[in-house]
Amino acid sequence: MPLTANEPNRQTWIETSATTDFPIQNIPFGVFLTRDDIITIGTRIGDTAIDLGALHQLGYFEGIELTDDIFLQDSLNDFISDGQKTWRLVRNRISDIFLKDNPALRDNAEHKSKILFRLDEIEMQMPVEVGDYTDFYASKEHATNVGSLFRDPENALLPNWLRIPIGYHGRSSSIVPSGTPIRRPIGQTKPGDDGVPGFGPSKLLDFELEMAFITTDANHLGKRISVKDAKDYIFGLVLFNDWSARDIQAWEYVPLGPFLGKNFASTISPWIVTLDALEAFRVEGPKQDPAPLPYLKQEGKKNFDIKMQVAIQPENGEETVVATSNFKYMYWSMAQQFAHHTVNGCNVRSGDMMGSGTISGPTKDQYGSMLELTWRGQNPIKLKDGSERKFINDNDTVIMNAHCEKDGLRIGFGECSGKVLPALPL
Repeated sequence: MPLTANEPNRQTWIETSATTDFPIQNIPFGVFLTRDDIITIGTRIGDTAIDLGALHQLGYFEGIELTDDIFLQDSLNDFISDGQKTWRLVRNRISDIFLKDNPALRDNAEHKSKILFRLDEIEMQMPVEVGDYTDFYASKEHATNVGSLFRDPENALLPNWLRIPIGYHGRSSSIVPSGTPIRRPIGQTKPGDDGVPGFGPSKLLDFELEMAFITTDANHLGKRISVKDAKDYIFGLVLFNDWSARDIQAWEYVPLGPFLGKNFASTISPWIVTLDALEAFRVEGPKQDPAPLPYLKQEGKKNFDIKMQVAIQPENGEETVVATSNFKYMYWSMAQQFAHHTVNGCNVRSGDMMGSGTISGPTKDQYGSMLELTWRGQNPIKLKDGSERKFINDNDTVIMNAHCEKDGLRIGFGECSGKVLPALPL
């Protein structure tokens, strides 16, 4: 099916800025609360939110097989379950409705009053009900940095890392949308000389700069998805901050991996940018050596050129950009992660989320966590207000942004932010 919504010469009758993350070629999907306290599924062009529930009720999706309530729900799970054909038909239709020369809605003031909202009139919600969440560890630079910090730098990567996409199953209930405050977690830390573990608020709270992809229903239990077919079951991507309490994690992670150091919170950008919208930004990934086993071998351009940025803003202060990175640095691609996840017959469902793991680039300014940027606290970062950070302080806000840009076309993800609140008293 042609992706007409992607045509770069399309223009919209909705006023947008030249640098918006959400031109008519984006058409992301999300869930928001309207000014009338109604939850609806929607999309966004520029700084205008579009109520797809109202758009459907008013007949603008005529000819597309959709249930009456498909957009009148508090999550995108059912819409995502309808599959790639439906996503593409709907996205193309939305693009057509808002084309500059299409008067159907443009000249209907009554309908516009029911369908269009300013951003300050809505409140973004979680876009999907995340049934299962898997976090991968797929950036070679990040894995090498962490291995160098905690093990012998000459043997930073464990033998399995170059052979399989490493991952673990995380906690889905604590995934929250951008803008949700995060409480500093409490837990045990490594024992001192007396052999007794410490206990209290984390002193080494960190961010992790990641992307995450959202899946549709892919396979029945016992069946697998090939690396070639994986893209057909990926709905879209969000920007992802997988908060980490490094001191809690360091004490608990052997032998079963992350637990309380990771499950207290993860933050996502609330608009899901479809994989279709990103097609123009595909790039070659890093060369994989040794060659992956046949079930992981992927042909063609397997990565995406997504520029990423993270900033820290102290309370009542100015934000300071502390790192930039790029999704193209991922050693293991999304399709490879998906294929590996299901090769044993694990079934994947609509709304499942798979995080990339921290995305670090080859230079120090491209490291995707404070652990790496400060090299475990040895090299503090100075903010614009003169204060220094080894890790994240109480009342700091971590702000992430990401976008693609090529030949004058920009597709972005919006903001992924969270303010750290002090730990609750014991």
